[in-house]
Amino acid sequence: MKRIAIQGIQGSFHDIAAHEYFHNEQVQLICCDTFEQVFANVHQDPTVISLLAIENTIAGSLLHNYELLRDSGTTIVGEHKLHITHCICCLPDDDWTTIHEVHSHPVALMQCREYLSTHAELKIVEAEDTAGSAKYIHEHQCHGWAAICHAEAAKMYGLKILEDHIEDNKHNFTRFLITTDPRKADYLRPLNDVDKSTVVFTLPHTEGSLSKVLTILSFYDINLTKIQSLPVIGHEWEYMFYVDVTYTDLIRYRQSIDAITPLVKSIKILGEYKAA
Repeated sequence: MKRIAIQGIQGSFHDIAAHEYFHNEQVQLICCDTFEQVFANVHQDPTVISLLAIENTIAGSLLHNYELLRDSGTTIVGEHKLHITHCICCLPDDDWTTIHEVHSHPVALMQCREYLSTHAELKIVEAEDTAGSAKYIHEHQCHGWAAICHAEAAKMYGLKILEDHIEDNKHNFTRFLITTDPRKADYLRPLNDVDKSTVVFTLPHTEGSLSKVLTILSFYDINLTKIQSLPVIGHEWEYMFYVDVTYTDLIRYRQSIDAITPLVKSIKILGEYKAA
């Protein structure tokens, strides 16, 4: 039994991602209101695994989660990419002639903006969660209300799907990271099968410091798939760089880390794992 801490409730995209990633295993969810609570659960019980969204192909990076991840003391052991789809749903005895307002998270509403423009008669109401909107309609029997959520959430809460795949962009994906206490990492990912790493480092405020690091990574045939900078609080114009790298040779990857270490002020490997 895998105990997974997620932000959100059953039927949320974090829930769906957790069940897809651990598709052949028993999963017990620990549903949290915030990402801070997710990592707090791992600290309280090292056997708990956390799963958190880190970036979306439309909305971009979740910057706060990078900071939480760095400070959490957990290790990334995997990643999962989830195709984000939305449906519009309501109580079974409602239909298009009876619904008059639609509830969902602001991001989901934004991602279905073109679709909703064809239903101008619906009042749009922002809520805290996609699945939470479906759950609320079910529990309070809100006749005349509709929710925008994943189809699995609609089914989970006994709602009728009026139309599925209503998202404007059909190529919307969210990447999730799976993290754990470092002492449990080797039980969750075979180290001899890793081909991707997430590393964070800070650089001296000198000319060409970043380009030197990137040149060394290139020399060792390390592929840089993402770079995200965040300011170092209290140090004007200094930044932390979060980089995702992929590689085919674990030894050369380790050599590249040794090679760039003298050029940076600080460096930390947040995780080594199998690319999704």
